[in-house]
Amino acid sequence: MSATSVNWTLALPEIALALAGLVILVFGVLQREGKGIVSCTMLTVAAFIGCAALVVVSPDGVAYAGTFVNDGFARFMKILALLGGVVALVLTLSYRTNDRVPLPFETAVLILFSTLGALIMASSANLMTLFVGLELSSLSIYILCALERDDVTSSEAGLKYFVLGSLASGLLLYGMSLVYGYAGTMAYTGLIAAIQQAGALPSGLMVGLVFIMVGLSFKLSVVPFHMWTPDVYQGAPTPITAYMAGAPKFAAFALFLRVMSGPFGTMAPRWQILIEALSILSMVYGAFAAIPQTNIKRLMAYSSIGHMGYALMGLAAASTNGVRATLVYLAAYLVMNAGVFAVITAMRRKGREVTSLSDLAGLGRTDPGLAAALAIFMFSMVGAPPLAGFFGKLMVFAAAWQSGLYVLVVIGAVSSVVGAYYYLRVVKVMYFDAASEALDRPARSLLFVSGSMGLATVFFILALGPLMAMARQAALALGG
Repeated sequence: MSATSVNWTLALPEIALALAGLVILVFGVLQREGKGIVSCTMLTVAAFIGCAALVVVSPDGVAYAGTFVNDGFARFMKILALLGGVVALVLTLSYRTNDRVPLPFETAVLILFSTLGALIMASSANLMTLFVGLELSSLSIYILCALERDDVTSSEAGLKYFVLGSLASGLLLYGMSLVYGYAGTMAYTGLIAAIQQAGALPSGLMVGLVFIMVGLSFKLSVVPFHMWTPDVYQGAPTPITAYMAGAPKFAAFALFLRVMSGPFGTMAPRWQILIEALSILSMVYGAFAAIPQTNIKRLMAYSSIGHMGYALMGLAAASTNGVRATLVYLAAYLVMNAGVFAVITAMRRKGREVTSLSDLAGLGRTDPGLAAALAIFMFSMVGAPPLAGFFGKLMVFAAAWQSGLYVLVVIGAVSSVVGAYYYLRVVKVMYFDAASEALDRPARSLLFVSGSMGLATVFFILALGPLMAMARQAALALGG
């Protein structure tokens, strides 16, 4: 048996995280009802930190008969996914439903297994590994969305995401079956060889690729596969929304980048125009559809659609610099998006969650620290220098420009200007509208997340050099 078949140590982070999840699940079940919630959450945070340490020291290689790969790109995306999971877990510590009930201990376990699926996605080297990781992550999120069973909007969010997600999974499977039928293999290395040997690419292979792109686009919530995003973002518990906007999207982007740059990299001239179209539609729709929103969670849903459009610019460039730019953009998106949702989680009045923009009126006077943090995140999402969002947009714009995608860059710049309206409207409401009743004092965990993410957003430039070096190594590993 070859070394690639038995080298299970490459998947040690995933194995350790899975075992930790089973232990935490048993621990939670053995606790009294309503007890052990904080303990399960903190144990899961510890498991994520331990898994991240294992990821950092894990070697390069291929395992399980070529279905699992570990390289610089996989490690980069895994660290992003784990950070997104840690932030979401911290937000759940102080979260209470409108009935003043904390989320059940299963929340932490489900987030753990969803993140485990994300790690498997980042290391997929085979279409079946891709599907297993994607479904493990998605099935957990379906349940997480509907955790507040007594809340109609939460139940609706879970059902809507489950139905549409199942449809997307079916389309993805259909595309995989077509690719397998025409190429005779599901391994990425085999697909590369099959495509290079083919004199003229079969039309069925192209159709299969399109269906795979549709399935992954749904997970990224890019237009026109975004229809679930606003309702699910609004209905799901806020920490779960924060999680959905982070780790699963990073994992889906890891799949997108690995699949399109790897097995289908030689077909770039054929799929590049499709990625450009997805990017343009997402940026434009996200910018204009967010303007009339009055609910901040729905506003962030449309914002995430737009941001995925900007991140796709790097993939559309079909170059190593484009992949590097996308990775830096996702890192910047992680810190500012996590900070925004920490503030949204803190928006409570008399113990009840409030999510209307009008509820932020006068926050600059009633809670200057929280308002300053949210203002920083809003300016960063606009792309104002020298905040994190500026460097993310600068890099994806530069990568697209270097690849000759001038129309894409112009449309991206115009969309950024339009998007500035609704981001700056949030700042205007906080500082210039008449003060409404003050919000409840935020929990320390929320102040910690919003404060630390605010500092990371402001001082992102200090980490930019090392981050770009890591992103470049990850992009080169993917290209190789």
